[in-house]
Amino acid sequence: MLYRLPGPYQEDPFTVQFIAAFDDALAPVLVTLDNLAAYVDPDLAPDDFVTFLASWVGVEFDEQTGPDERRRTVRSAVAAYRRRGTADGLTQVVTHACGGNVEVSETGGARWSTTPGAELPGEPGTQVTIRVTVDDPEGVDLPRLRAVVVAATPAHVAPVIEVVGR
Repeated sequence: MLYRLPGPYQEDPFTVQFIAAFDDALAPVLVTLDNLAAYVDPDLAPDDFVTFLASWVGVEFDEQTGPDERRRTVRSAVAAYRRRGTADGLTQVVTHACGGNVEVSETGGARWSTTPGAELPGEPGTQVTIRVTVDDPEGVDLPRLRAVVVAATPAHVAPVIEVVGR
């Protein structure tokens, strides 16, 4: 800030020391504001700030979640919320949680008709079956996977999870 002052002030020792105090106090704030775009980018933000960014998009992590997975989850959270409650969204969430090939089959359906009392689509029960095919079925943390699936499915839908080997 000193270089922005007129010449006579730049040569005055008191003014130089006085302005230096403001430089020391304001420098961290100015550096943070200059780099604000990096702080809100999950790929560039410091690890502890990624957890704070996760709270902005409604994501919670457990202790097992590593830094790379946290960044990937925060990066994809908004797109995942757009598909939440759909078969495609559930496939994406389960694939992200445990990898492997994920097949989702559901009993519901959607249809329109101009005929009153037309046959309803789907099956009578509300259930979704998630079949995950992985190399090592024993390596999949089923309680964690169940928690992820329950959080991603509508409350009235009963999830059934099957983990099988290739």
